[in-house]
Amino acid sequence: MTARPRPNLAGGLGGFLWLLVILVPVYYVVVTSLRSQAGFFDGNPLAPPADPTLDNYRLVLANDFATYFANSVVVTLVTVVITVAVSLMAAYVVVRRTDRAAAVTYRLFLLGLAIPLQAVIIPIYYMITRLRLYDTLLALILPSVAFAIPLTVVILANFLRDVPKELFDAMRVDGAGDWRTLWSLVLPVTKPAVVTVAIYDGLTVWNGFLFPLILTQSPEQRVLPLALWSFQGQFTVNIPAVLAAVVLSTVPVLVLYVLGRRQLVSGMTAGFGK
Repeated sequence: MTARPRPNLAGGLGGFLWLLVILVPVYYVVVTSLRSQAGFFDGNPLAPPADPTLDNYRLVLANDFATYFANSVVVTLVTVVITVAVSLMAAYVVVRRTDRAAAVTYRLFLLGLAIPLQAVIIPIYYMITRLRLYDTLLALILPSVAFAIPLTVVILANFLRDVPKELFDAMRVDGAGDWRTLWSLVLPVTKPAVVTVAIYDGLTVWNGFLFPLILTQSPEQRVLPLALWSFQGQFTVNIPAVLAAVVLSTVPVLVLYVLGRRQLVSGMTAGFGK
């Protein structure tokens, strides 16, 4: 008979405390967003509001929130699609080819990881203005793709190196070319890694603030992080309205995580077996 493992009380208590650290701020934001502006200063801030209201959400939606939300969705989706497509092809070439050009290309992607965004924001601004793309959504998409590709390629390449070589050889024997191999083998096999980098890149672009601040100006091109910043000045002391905007901007991210959490976990743990 094997002895039953003893319960880890210290670990369980630590996990419970960490759960509280995460959930209490989320609870506070949601509860406060349901308070009236006058009720924000009354009573216990963690207690549920006596008269919950959706007026803060109506106020936020009435102040062009739908436009900012649509801009963020367009920028995020286009950036993620381009980044994943280009990175998957680049990772396939880096892994399958053994010549010097592929090795140099991979080193260039690694070099891209060492370039901080803040250090090159002025050259990016100069290039965007010379291309006459300033104050457009394309001005946010292009640099976001450029900075997302290096890390995405590295993750996908590490994942592809663990794919058995026999699978590629079998595709070659069947007469499949590179494009057929990429579509029929690489994409299905790397699905966990693709979902992982797509979610990571999507969150990075969705929460990005520096590019929208520097490369856009008009309210029509404003995305959610910049809109939340402007709401703080627009609503002044109306903290519940600001937090209502925070809740609305967080919902898509939460839905994305719920839908892709299994693929995300498997993708984060894959590729490290060797």
